[in-house]
Amino acid sequence: MENEDILKKIGNEEIEPDDFAEIIKKNWDLLSEVFKGLDSTKPEIKYSCAKVLRSISEENPEKLYAEFDFFVNLLGSNNKILNWIAIDVLGNLTKVDTENKFDTISEKFFHLLTDQSMITAVHTIENLGKIAKAKPHLTKQITDNLLKIESTPRTQECKNILFGKAIVAFSGFFDQIANKDDVISFARKQLNNPRNATKKIAEKFLKKFK
Repeated sequence: MENEDILKKIGNEEIEPDDFAEIIKKNWDLLSEVFKGLDSTKPEIKYSCAKVLRSISEENPEKLYAEFDFFVNLLGSNNKILNWIAIDVLGNLTKVDTENKFDTISEKFFHLLTDQSMITAVHTIENLGKIAKAKPHLTKQITDNLLKIESTPRTQECKNILFGKAIVAFSGFFDQIANKDDVISFARKQLNNPRNATKKIAEKFLKKFK
């Protein structure tokens, strides 16, 4: 497929994002077109390309590592969907972060937990669990920042959702946590959470780890 044709086909919805990703993985020369597509004014192109980059970061993170700073800059985009994609991609890139680039932007990443958008916080929490596994030396910082969501100004309804997400994240790297008591205490508080899904997550966590 010619480079100039692929974005046109995406814009006309002739190719689904998943199929687009498979095409890219068979011809990495087309990757530049994906980045070009992020600047498109046509939502079908912009968001399909964003989804493709997220897919590539999951299965072939080494192909995007050279663009690490690009995704860091994307965190500051006014487009929330691109923010969320950037969070996901950066989380996946930590698996191949041989130059410890994430370490230099970790505080910026942690700050996303306080973003006014709950969805931004959800994406951040979910990725911090993966990052802790990829970068065990950041376990304490990640744990401390996840525990701080209790004191972050939000509606209680939003907090109830985030508490459950945090417990799921903790379960992925609990064996690395030095001060397990604080995390256990955090989970126990949710046994009376009015959100049933969060309560069940806490019950399952404590059954496994306490």
